Amino acid sequence: MGTSIVVTSGKGGVGKSTTAANLGLALVHAGKRICVVDLDVGLRNLDTILGLSDRVIYDVIDVIENRVDVFQALVQHPNYEDRLYLLAASQSATQGNLNIERMREIITDLKTAFDFVILDCPAGIERGFKAAIAVADSALIVTTPEIAAVSDADRVVGLLEDAHLPYGMHLVINRVRVQMLQNGKSMDIQNIVDRLSVPLIGVIVDDDEVIATSNKGQSVVANQSDNPAAVGYFHLAHRILGENIPLNEIDMEKSVDKKNGFWYRMFHH
Repeated sequence: MGTSIVVTSGKGGVGKSTTAANLGLALVHAGKRICVVDLDVGLRNLDTILGLSDRVIYDVIDVIENRVDVFQALVQHPNYEDRLYLLAASQSATQGNLNIERMREIITDLKTAFDFVILDCPAGIERGFKAAIAVADSALIVTTPEIAAVSDADRVVGLLEDAHLPYGMHLVINRVRVQMLQNGKSMDIQNIVDRLSVPLIGVIVDDDEVIATSNKGQSVVANQSDNPAAVGYFHLAHRILGENIPLNEIDMEKSVDKKNGFWYRMFHH
């Protein structure tokens, strides 16, 4: 049985979908079979980021409303034979169409066929968020080192605590600009961790290539394994798999206390 991970934030624009896509690809590179599910109904952008827009025929609402079986609705990525699939969001439906009971059945079915089911959660804490956390085993909270993003993440932390996810929640700090961090112009990593009281599992350095590749329907992970952002996603994937990789995406030895138990095996069954 696979593990379902919801990628959430509370605030839009912090890079949830990019994180979900690149994490999925990094886990594929680690030999895992992955299904990425776009729950951002009405918007739908995971298919674009993964370069699969032309291949989408059915979406998650078609499955929820029993027009098609979940495995018929999946889009296989042509570059990763039988290892990376997408269940796309609907552009015409609303979050009100996300029936939570049906979602539970669908994600349970997917977990029988995949090592990880990654759920790209819509921004905000409305029905789409509730549906996503209702079917998740664990959560990755994505924030950027900005006060507004961290405040929104804080609200989500409280809701996730109430959800009692089997494997808990972990923090990914995205779009970290090393120069700003060093100049004291950006929120300090340790301050963010202290404020949210959530174990840190990933730091993604801000890099222009993330946007450049995603605009072409490609991934920084697929194209540039030595890119600093790609390294961050690979490290995130390997930590999720239980490997004890130090937070060396930036030289942060002084700002992160390794004794806080950040590195326990969160998905070790």
